[in-house]
Amino acid sequence: MSSLIQIFHQHLAVLPVLLPALTGILLLLLGDHGGDAHGGHGHHKLLWARRLVLVSTALGLAIAVALLLRAAEGELITYRLGDWPAPFGIILLVDRLGAMMLVLGACVALPVLWYASGGWDAHGRYFHAMFQFQLMGIYGAFVTGDLFNLFVFFEVLLVASYVLMVHGQGAERFRVGLHYVVLNLAASALFLIGVALIYAKTGTLNMADLALRVAQVPASEAAVVQAAGLLLLVVFGFKAALMPLSMWLPSTYAAASPPVAALFAIMTKVGVYAIVRVHGVIFGDSGGATALAVEPVLLPLALLSSVVAVLGALAAKTLTRLIAWLTVASVGTVLVGLGLYSPAAWGAAFFYMINSTLVIAALFLLAELVAAQRGEAEGQLRPASAVSQPVLLGLMTLLAAASLAGLSPLSGFIGKLMLLQASAGHAWGLAVWAVVLVVGFFTLVGLARAGSILFWHVRPGLPNEAASGSSPKLVLATCSLLAASVWVSVAAAPIQRYTAATALQLTDRAAYAEAALAEQGGAAAQTTRPYRQEQKEVR
Repeated sequence: MSSLIQIFHQHLAVLPVLLPALTGILLLLLGDHGGDAHGGHGHHKLLWARRLVLVSTALGLAIAVALLLRAAEGELITYRLGDWPAPFGIILLVDRLGAMMLVLGACVALPVLWYASGGWDAHGRYFHAMFQFQLMGIYGAFVTGDLFNLFVFFEVLLVASYVLMVHGQGAERFRVGLHYVVLNLAASALFLIGVALIYAKTGTLNMADLALRVAQVPASEAAVVQAAGLLLLVVFGFKAALMPLSMWLPSTYAAASPPVAALFAIMTKVGVYAIVRVHGVIFGDSGGATALAVEPVLLPLALLSSVVAVLGALAAKTLTRLIAWLTVASVGTVLVGLGLYSPAAWGAAFFYMINSTLVIAALFLLAELVAAQRGEAEGQLRPASAVSQPVLLGLMTLLAAASLAGLSPLSGFIGKLMLLQASAGHAWGLAVWAVVLVVGFFTLVGLARAGSILFWHVRPGLPNEAASGSSPKLVLATCSLLAASVWVSVAAAPIQRYTAATALQLTDRAAYAEAALAEQGGAAAQTTRPYRQEQKEVR
């Protein structure tokens, strides 16, 4: 038994990638024919697929929590596949940020899968297999220590998302899905060009090694590396929905099926994560001639993203489109923190990202619960018949709106307050205060307007076309995401300490190099190195 525990402990870092990959492969072999679920045999297969994916995703959450507990102690957990010497072999590296993102991804994926198993997974074939492959790509992006393998995991999650985007079919999904595929293929080509330029000038793609070598690039060649960094910002900005590269997102997310749109709430954070890794660390303040290459543009574009997105939310005519625009606004707020380039601002951005991701995912699910009870009007923001569960759905909407807008004492307020404090003294501090507060106010206005139309402006004389309320299963899945956001408020102090320590850890490039580039033996060797700044007091 002890040997099994030791093996599990040794290979823990690779399990977030292997588990969804193997689950997806098994589903393909078993034949997850969701579209044939009306037949007896197809329904039986779908039931087994649901059980398998729920168990697998729950186990993935447990693995992520185990990694989080180790990372919280300051460990940099590395895993070398094939025992190839660094920096040439494939390396996985889990630090505080990676572990936090793994837990956040699993906390979104599990309720979304539970919600999808209420019927949406039967609207098309191989939903669960594609869902697992997307989780593989998302989790892989969070743990990879290599820039090229970041591209590989991007492609894995994107290919799966192409299929999930059109799940349930429909002319609008196919139309928007085609644009989504074409734009992502163009972004992938730019990604490869940027990676090739960086490799040509530095001779490595290991991110820990790059953080050291980029600073040594001669000034005569720095322009090429800077150009590569800007190309990667275009790619990651597109994934994260940074203005003006975010115009694709509202239509895409609004057209997707509710569980897919909810999962996509974590997918945008992969772009944010990549910006942190590449432009915050590799091209950070110790990048030599290429230091802070994107600082002049990142913060202004982040502020612009929040402003344009909240205006789009105010103009939205459907609930899902409003939520999609608020997704862009929340990403803009996170990127504002990153664009300030200080550990305090990064810690605030990470804290706010946790809350906003959970709330946005919950809102996409909640939108369908409301729309299903409004008859032909569905999610359109116009008067219609009364919903059959006005109190329950109204309170859920109120909680989500208050948290996303940043009302005290919810975690959205705490994250924005931390961000405003971190911006004090910065050259753009006044602009940050103005944008964050105004965007928060108009977010509340937009959601209050939508809530009043959905729950108060009932057309007289119309019968309630929804004969019954939502399934308890669907309500429970949605409530679990909202409950998680409330828990972030309750546990705000330890989470804030964790995110602050995460931001500090990212600045210790020497510790990353020591952990990632040290020589080891063994077949798929693993090592951990203590974080050198662990003894510093985090305030």
